[in-house]
Amino acid sequence: MNGTLPSPAGMGESAGLLAVFEPEAKNDFIWAVVGSPWGLLACWLILINVVTFCAFGLDKWKAKRKEKKESVRRIPEKRLLALAALGGSVGALLGMRAFRHKTLHKAFRLGIPAILALQILIPFGLWLYFHVIR
Repeated sequence: MNGTLPSPAGMGESAGLLAVFEPEAKNDFIWAVVGSPWGLLACWLILINVVTFCAFGLDKWKAKRKEKKESVRRIPEKRLLALAALGGSVGALLGMRAFRHKTLHKAFRLGIPAILALQILIPFGLWLYFHVIR
């Protein structure tokens, strides 16, 4: 493919922009993933979960280092919870387990699973409403 979208026969040039783009070559896969809303959502969730996991690891490393050196600045708890609320709740749970970090704080022990439950139940409830109930 030379980079242009084919237009359906007899519909004019503007109808070609509305056509569904399906990948024809290996390098078109990236465009098909990033070009769709579900692909963007998947990329966002992967990115935010990796960032959240790394943030928990970095904060644990800084916590250990702060015992020896007082000038180390930790990641605020609000920021860790915000990363979880923005879609990184799976990364937060994995980070808590892998690094054994923030496991005794009630806000994290109860809050992160609650955020994850809401992130699963709200889309399911919306799907149920729009596809079954309505």
